[in-house]
Amino acid sequence: MKTKEVNVIGAGLAGCEIAYQLAKRGIKVNLYEGKTVRQNPVQKLPTFAELVCSNTFRSMSKENAVGILKYELDLLDSFILKMARQNQLPADDALAVDRVNFSNDITTFLKNHPLITIYEEEFLTINPRVVTVIATGPLSSSQWEQQLEKIIGKKNFYYYDGSAPIINKDGIDFSKVYYQNRHNQEKDYLICPMTKSEFELLHQQLVTAETVELANFEKYFKGCQPIEVMAKTSPKILLNGPMSPNHLGKDGGPDPYAVVQLRQDDVHDSLYNLVGWQTNLTWPEQKRIINNYIPGLSKAVIHRYGVLHKNNYINSPKLLNPYLQSKRNSNIFFAGQITGVEGYLESAACGLACGLNVYQYLTNQPLIQFPNETVLGSLLNYVTNPKHKDLKPMKANIGLLPTINGNFTDKQTKNLAIYDRAIARMKEIVGKYHLNDN
Repeated sequence: MKTKEVNVIGAGLAGCEIAYQLAKRGIKVNLYEGKTVRQNPVQKLPTFAELVCSNTFRSMSKENAVGILKYELDLLDSFILKMARQNQLPADDALAVDRVNFSNDITTFLKNHPLITIYEEEFLTINPRVVTVIATGPLSSSQWEQQLEKIIGKKNFYYYDGSAPIINKDGIDFSKVYYQNRHNQEKDYLICPMTKSEFELLHQQLVTAETVELANFEKYFKGCQPIEVMAKTSPKILLNGPMSPNHLGKDGGPDPYAVVQLRQDDVHDSLYNLVGWQTNLTWPEQKRIINNYIPGLSKAVIHRYGVLHKNNYINSPKLLNPYLQSKRNSNIFFAGQITGVEGYLESAACGLACGLNVYQYLTNQPLIQFPNETVLGSLLNYVTNPKHKDLKPMKANIGLLPTINGNFTDKQTKNLAIYDRAIARMKEIVGKYHLNDN
């Protein structure tokens, strides 16, 4: 028997988005978050929707998938996206936020909502007769894993995710480091330029540096590889990826051979993270390499070291239908990174879609399957498609969407056409299901 009350387990990005979407529509929400009782190894804040790995929701451009997804979520009134914009920091075309203020604002809003009751405790007993959304994220406690096994079996997968070091701005040598952006005239990033010899020396240090030993059954998620793993694979991966110097010359001058980019991490402009430098290096090695082999950072003080951590995700193609609902028990839904979506925005988007479908379920209305022509629909189709026997975590990307016909002069024109198609299809869904009537 369905009730007009929902248990939401986990106050991460997905759980907070779900709580907002349901409460907005008049549903009573019991939101459980156990981090004040038992923090996992990477959590630092006592507040909700903590951003761990970086402080950016990535590009806002209509020419790439994560940018298109933002415009889709605007049409659906995304709570997380609104809070991100409310706490935005300058970061070229990326939506970066002050992660502390972002988390505080979300927590304050949800704690003061009359239809949301917060339980600061670890949720350990699932009642199959109560509508429940599991949005516990990718770092489950052993007790919670045991509870999950009772309803999904022992078909969990594992991979490692990472976070990059954060340094204090006051230790940066601005005689060597300068401001620049790739995409526009605003200069939001700090650039540590490198010559060929400096890059080759840094590359050699990354290849030979000591790392934290990992269990041999673990694997890296390709979209978030540690900097040292990329270095060991090929220096070209670094030069075409996080250390690419393209359009990052000083004051319009020639591009350096390579760069290390620093992105602002707090609203006070006192902390900067090393862009793309997720790492499993030991802490002494991180300090040694940053201080000795990155130009301008010889006196940089590390505010937070980079770490790798195990992430859990479920076998969604086997366990979930296209609405993120359990095939075994229609009262149970899953959302966020635990389903196999990867990335902050993707987790929030998954939560939003789940929240809307929980509402449809509670009110005996048709559940919503978002079109594959939308980034949101393509992402959900990927993680729930039963044809995928070996699910890998997935970020939003253009390759997940159906091909688009037409004679396009270049990739930019084609991607803008994909944007137009996605927005048109999302507007159809909004109108069909009256999603903005609440």
